[in-house]
Amino acid sequence: MNYDALLEHIATLHSLTLGSAAAAVNQALLVRNWLMGAWIVEFEQFGADRATYGSGLLKRLAKDLRASGLRGVSPDILERMRGFYRVYPQLWPAISATASRNSLSLPGSTEVAIAEISATSRKSSGQELPLLPAEAVFRLTWSHLVELLRLDDPWKRAFYENEMLRASYSVRELQRQIGSLLYERTGLSTDKKAIIAAARTEASLTKQHIAGLLRDPYVLEFTGLAERAHYRETDLESALLDHLQTFLLELGTGFCFEARQKRITVGNEHDWIDLVFYHRVLRCHLLVDMKVRAFTHGDAGQMNFYLNWWREHMFVEGDQPPVGLVLCSDKDETKVHYATAGLDHQLFVSRYLVALPSPEDLQRLVEADRALLEQRNDDDKEPR
Repeated sequence: MNYDALLEHIATLHSLTLGSAAAAVNQALLVRNWLMGAWIVEFEQFGADRATYGSGLLKRLAKDLRASGLRGVSPDILERMRGFYRVYPQLWPAISATASRNSLSLPGSTEVAIAEISATSRKSSGQELPLLPAEAVFRLTWSHLVELLRLDDPWKRAFYENEMLRASYSVRELQRQIGSLLYERTGLSTDKKAIIAAARTEASLTKQHIAGLLRDPYVLEFTGLAERAHYRETDLESALLDHLQTFLLELGTGFCFEARQKRITVGNEHDWIDLVFYHRVLRCHLLVDMKVRAFTHGDAGQMNFYLNWWREHMFVEGDQPPVGLVLCSDKDETKVHYATAGLDHQLFVSRYLVALPSPEDLQRLVEADRALLEQRNDDDKEPR
């Protein structure tokens, strides 16, 4: 064996073991989510105090689980877990065996419930719907399954399951195909094979796909690994945020840094708030969103979405309403916009704005930083 062969063997070994690790993590996540769905259904059907919680069960459960330190369990995700259990009863034998090996408890009525779910799920429009084999389901990621569980038509879901397995769609590509009505277009077309062939991609389980899976927000939550900001930031944006973060902390007016690229998830859509600070004197959060371009009206709408989400999910008793700051930078123009619409306490807003530097100071900061950073980039590109 020569050196090149040694290098190839080690690289192949790394790629295969990394793929196996990603698949194992994904399967463990699916097992957990299916079992959580089973326990929710068990409680809804047989819980001694189920009537006390009624339709508010998932909201109460999500709140208490979050308080216990469990991440990624919003009410809509708990609803998807419940749906996962109902839509994929064929996972029962494999999950039961896994539960036995790992001493995981199972709801007492699961086996009976699975038989009932299987009987009803196989019937659709008077025809028997073939269930996807369990080993095939485990090849899908939770992010893919969340998209599939949104589909109410079992035959439509089965169509996209098959396409997923044949074409290895990314989550974004799956969303695009569903949004472009591939299923409906295929059904209406006289040349169905041509429609499907045109839609399929040449994706496969490559290193990039594996890395994407290991960076999937649901996987990171499940494993307890930290998300890294540079997965989503450009070099220029990251440098601007570094300077802004340092600048606000050096003001000495009570701002405490809390988070960078704070993720918020609604359904299966993820958004990231660039910077989050807490003002210890005014007792409020500052949400900062940086756009490396000119301001558009959509930026205010996005910040309003962030503020509404924060008030509902992160607000604690004693806090003042959160305030949003949108910083937009363009080479020829810089706009600084305070997204304070909807805040009731105008006196509080006035006090808060005093704690921040003036819009003019922020404008000069962003313009100067961007000019300096772009000059450095130009210098680095010049031939030595």
